[in-house]
Amino acid sequence: MAEKKPYYITTAIAYASGKPHIGNTYEAILADAIARFKRYQGYDVFFQTGTDEHGQKNEIKAFEAELTPKEFVDRTAGEIRRIWDRVNTSYDKFIRTTDADHELQIQKIFRKMYEKGDIYKGSYEGLYCTPCESFWTESQLVNGCCPDCGRPVQPAKEEAYFFKMSKYADRLIEHINTHPEFIQPESRKNEMMNNFLLPGLQDLCVSRTSFKWGIPVDFDDKHVVYVWLDALSNYITGIGYDADGNSTEQFNKFWPADLHLIGKDIIRFHTIYWPIFLMSLDVPLPKQVFGHPWLLQGGDKMSKSKGNVIYADDLIDLFGVDATRYFVLHEMPFDNDGVITWELVAERTNSDLANTLGNLVNRTISMSNKYFDGVVKQTGATEEVDDDLKAVVTGTAARVAAKMDNLRVADAITEIFTLFKRCNKYIDETTPWALAKDEAKADRLAEVLYNLTESILIGASLLKSFLPETADRIAAQLNGTLRGCEELDKFGLYESGTKVTATPEILFARIDWKEIEPKIAEIRAAQKAEYEEEQARVAAVYAKHGKTPQGTPIAAATADTSKNETPVAQGADGAAEGVIDVEPKAEISYDDFAKLQFRVGKIIACEEVPKSKKLLCSKVQVGSKVLQIVSGIKQHYSAAEMVGKRVMVLANLKPATLAGIVSEGMLLCAEDSEGNLSLMTPEKAMPAGAEIL
Repeated sequence: MAEKKPYYITTAIAYASGKPHIGNTYEAILADAIARFKRYQGYDVFFQTGTDEHGQKNEIKAFEAELTPKEFVDRTAGEIRRIWDRVNTSYDKFIRTTDADHELQIQKIFRKMYEKGDIYKGSYEGLYCTPCESFWTESQLVNGCCPDCGRPVQPAKEEAYFFKMSKYADRLIEHINTHPEFIQPESRKNEMMNNFLLPGLQDLCVSRTSFKWGIPVDFDDKHVVYVWLDALSNYITGIGYDADGNSTEQFNKFWPADLHLIGKDIIRFHTIYWPIFLMSLDVPLPKQVFGHPWLLQGGDKMSKSKGNVIYADDLIDLFGVDATRYFVLHEMPFDNDGVITWELVAERTNSDLANTLGNLVNRTISMSNKYFDGVVKQTGATEEVDDDLKAVVTGTAARVAAKMDNLRVADAITEIFTLFKRCNKYIDETTPWALAKDEAKADRLAEVLYNLTESILIGASLLKSFLPETADRIAAQLNGTLRGCEELDKFGLYESGTKVTATPEILFARIDWKEIEPKIAEIRAAQKAEYEEEQARVAAVYAKHGKTPQGTPIAAATADTSKNETPVAQGADGAAEGVIDVEPKAEISYDDFAKLQFRVGKIIACEEVPKSKKLLCSKVQVGSKVLQIVSGIKQHYSAAEMVGKRVMVLANLKPATLAGIVSEGMLLCAEDSEGNLSLMTPEKAMPAGAEIL
């Protein structure tokens, strides 16, 4: 037997700061479907996932939980792994960046890069954004301000280690140009080339001194390794890479990775920083990086405080594991964001799973029991209508494989359900209930039921990679064996005379919205109560230590306002009132003002920008268009509470790139003398798109 060809697939490792919602969990399910299908095709697959556990955010989260950082990440990593297991992911390794072998290799990698001259010790001497704790060059500023949060910057200097990114930039550009499959989809490649590589790369800071929860630089323990160098390297440390040249057989077998499956928001780190790190180590680059779109949580107000964030646990409790897997795999487009709501999941469960698939299996088994005591026989009483059914069924595997080769997983599942829909049409064409009324047509009726049983079993065999439990349940009811990949183009392998189960099992019960709506309300109420309890507990922790969540002493935050030049009064709504002076800008003409178009926008989705302390990325409905707007307001609003807000939008601002994400407008805010922000919102209900005059 020929040796199996290796296939190595990874997800981005999840940041272990809390429980992942269904949008985060989607990536693990998607990777699992690809891994299972590759195994089905005969590959020797290694599927790695895990958790990213170091960094200042987790250090703060641990403080709020009154745990050590390690105790905190042990808890959250365990929760992430539990969820990955519950959605039935078949990973081969779950790596943690706190694993001792990983930490050792990161220190060795850092030292190797340093000794090679690719990392050097220096200092930032430039422009510093205090709220973001970030240094910038003059060319990186946007309108003279921090590109992450939009606030003013000040001259500053700090010691740090840097990686010489520009040393490898030309080599990376050449690789991308000569390997068109490297970055997928195509739009992601264009973004990386035009926005980052071609304009020129700045040297990258690869150490931090402002916190301790990280892997120490072993020859300079004042510094810890910057989180991206730590996290990205898991792809090689997890399979046995050794920076001293003693890598394992497993590493030599599986590297380079066949696929890094990641969210589109971290494509820059995986297609620029990671390949350059590998070039420094003289390690081959991965074959492909696929930046999948986001799964947006509908147009509702998604907020933990409102209790309506969607988690995999709750979906599974209401709809089941495979219904949850089906929805996220089938509803996510290849290149555009998908949408999930409770109503959509219920509708898809009923239309596709209960009706198209579940009813087909139930009807076929029931008819075999009713007319032939459950015995399925091949009689040879064929008719022309059978040929088209068989052509569709035997051709499905090739179509599914072609879609999967291009990572079009949703399209692959559609091909399988096209097979099941063709079976339902075949029932309508052959009318078994009418054939049963004529004893002379018994052989024809038996042949029809055999064709249906054989077709369903082939469809279930293909479905195994996506809905594994459902495929097994179908095969068990048919008393058949799921087919190997090489047998899917053959029709007639189901053993004639086999007896199906006497009582068909309901694969997917129809969802009555009126029954589950109260349960969803209970989930939301419980989430809101949990959120409020957590907020109160965290506030108590800061109070106990004499701090505010921003890290300032409580005494400073509650200083005597009588010393202010302008007295501050308290309004009826509890908001601070009074006046504040700001430095006036140059006078403009009415014609200048008329060029600005302000409109009412509705925020339909919002996500944190990874590794940014200030940025949120919002999808804003403005009339019939949806603008993507990046705003430096994360310290004042959570991503969840942004959704559903009506806001004032500068809608005709020239697009700009902030932290690697294109921003197509601006959300208008007011700012007080303490730096507190408040979004500008319409006093009365106004439609999304209304012009502000």
